[in-house]
Amino acid sequence: MLKIVFRLSLVALLYANINLLNAKSLPLLAEDNYFYVGGQYVATPDGQGQVMTGQMYVHVQIPVHLKHKFPIIMIHGANQTGTNYEGTPDGRPGWNTHFLARGYSVYVIDQPVRGRSAVHPDLNTKFRRSNAQFTADRWTAPETNPRWPQAKFHTQWPGSGAFKGQPGDPIFDQFYASQVETLSDTVQTERMMRDAGAALLDRIGPAVLITHSQGGALGWQIVDARPHLVKAVLAIEPSTTPSFDQTLNSNAANVLGPSYGITESPINYAPSIDAPSQLSRKAQSAPDSPELWTCWMQDGTPRTLPTLAGVTIAIVTAQASAFAQTNHCLSKYLTQAGVKNDFIRLENVGILGNGHMMMLEKNSNNIADFLIKYLMSKKI
Repeated sequence: MLKIVFRLSLVALLYANINLLNAKSLPLLAEDNYFYVGGQYVATPDGQGQVMTGQMYVHVQIPVHLKHKFPIIMIHGANQTGTNYEGTPDGRPGWNTHFLARGYSVYVIDQPVRGRSAVHPDLNTKFRRSNAQFTADRWTAPETNPRWPQAKFHTQWPGSGAFKGQPGDPIFDQFYASQVETLSDTVQTERMMRDAGAALLDRIGPAVLITHSQGGALGWQIVDARPHLVKAVLAIEPSTTPSFDQTLNSNAANVLGPSYGITESPINYAPSIDAPSQLSRKAQSAPDSPELWTCWMQDGTPRTLPTLAGVTIAIVTAQASAFAQTNHCLSKYLTQAGVKNDFIRLENVGILGNGHMMMLEKNSNNIADFLIKYLMSKKI
């Protein structure tokens, strides 16, 4: 019995020392809390009273040694929650910690009707989700069964062994355990996020948005609602792009991409439009290169996106992601609409091997450092 107690004590001491080392590496916080913004009361369909819907969970962390004026708001993508930024599936600190250590305040959100933001099954009835193998093929191990030309370059998902990035690998299993259902109604999602994002900016003041994947279109909506309160958008692989795969879609006229060019719900153009049909578009005659998708551009005299035009925008794309095929189209579309932007392929700045979930991959800190240097170069 004495030996067992002694061994347990040694294990406890070991973990205490590990936790102490981790604590020493973490930034000191002046605030570590949460709050909710947005939302409205609605009557339940069963007549049992009112509930709140559309509210958004916000995790706020403010470092003791605050060095930057503008906080960072981190917005996740589809099937994800704010946990994408709060840690990695192999146990490393997330981007929130990295930005905090460099003197930024950080606000990590869960989209309305997602994660820690309430879901009411009687109000929000249709959801979608990804199965485990789709998740592996698309996000964590695309190199094992390449479905796009760039997938072969993927090297940065953490782990080792035959099941790396696949169901049954402990790191993949941790990642897949974090996946949640996404509201199927894209328009409703964009409108709720627009309102909640505007409410957050009204509360905290000017900020920088980091968006990822599905969150890209949500970021454009937030800028459109509060252009004077968004200092920059770092759009990490935005998924809503004016593009299509010409090899799969022979009838291009029926594949116009996002209804409003960069979003599925209305966004302000000049001259203004009342319906997607008023946005005249045409496809490129051929893609820019064989490994890229074909882009949709405006036809004739292009309408501008005035609310986005005054905001610093970077579109950041990984070397091995499926979005390496499409994100250039978003950059070209924004430029045509009078919105200056920097389109950054990570391989062109020496960051190699990443897939779509780059904030969780082995070199995630290198990417975070690059984003910070970008903001500093823009004096933000």
